[in-house]
Amino acid sequence: MKYARCYHTASVLKNGKVLVTGGINNDGVLNSAELYDQATGTWTITASMNDARHMHTASLLRNGRVLVTGGSSNRFLNSAELFDPSTETWIITGSLNEARESHTASILKNGKVLVTGGFGNGISGILNSSELYDPSTETWTITGSINQARQMHTASVLKNGKVLVTGGAADEEAMNSTELYDPSTGIWTFTGSMNYTRNGHTASLLINGKVLVIGGFDRKARFERSAELYDPSTAKWTTTGSMSYPRFYHAASMLKNGKVLVTGGNGSGYLDRTELYDPSTANWTNTARMNYGRYWHTASILTNGKVLVTGGYNYNDAQNSTELYNL
Repeated sequence: MKYARCYHTASVLKNGKVLVTGGINNDGVLNSAELYDQATGTWTITASMNDARHMHTASLLRNGRVLVTGGSSNRFLNSAELFDPSTETWIITGSLNEARESHTASILKNGKVLVTGGFGNGISGILNSSELYDPSTETWTITGSINQARQMHTASVLKNGKVLVTGGAADEEAMNSTELYDPSTGIWTFTGSMNYTRNGHTASLLINGKVLVIGGFDRKARFERSAELYDPSTAKWTTTGSMSYPRFYHAASMLKNGKVLVTGGNGSGYLDRTELYDPSTANWTNTARMNYGRYWHTASILTNGKVLVTGGYNYNDAQNSTELYNL
């Protein structure tokens, strides 16, 4: 990439290109955006966002545009903007009702975007509010609040259309609570608690409909190698095979063969180690190491099945390096 960055986003567009936005490096918070063309293996600069931001979200809408929400620069942001791949321009859209960073954004089956939690301007800073973006009207509406305020959590859209939120941090402590959002009622309800408290973890929706939660760090700031599975049919969590390396702020990618690739993260140093989880055996195997250790990076599944890893942090600064994993 032209710019080193971590805490950025990466979105695979309908034309197969990858849009990287924002982030931060030693020069500050970025408003720049870049496009990766998998056909040529090259990066090009595209139009910059209207606001510099990191710790934001980026969601690919049904119409092919990318919705970027929130984040922070010198303040928490409630702004949102749309990238149009056909013109490579950014368009300001409706603002969030509440400024936030470290939140989640989920594409619901009706095409709306659910934004949940994060960190903002409240008394404690940690938010329990949720809101919905309607691409047809470009407006936000408040929906039900989560029962426990949280940031750095995960959100997964289940096959039944509900959204599962897991863990995260409140009052600087990792959580094991999980909640379900029902789009038909706009209400959040508690579901089974995880076996471990987690913050800085990942959650992946498997082909069988279960959710695999991996790593993170616990309430005592210990790095986790553990993994567990949520079964929507029973609302229960069961432990599964543990990784070889404890890690947090890693990336997890659902491969086309049904396996999950975990890359990088922070554990005992910045990791270049990668591992594969096989749902059919519940086992992990080590796979090829990355060329650079990194965390706070992104990992994107390309249309050719390869995995593109971009940026991240390593020791003294963000990185501009990118790598491809070939199955």
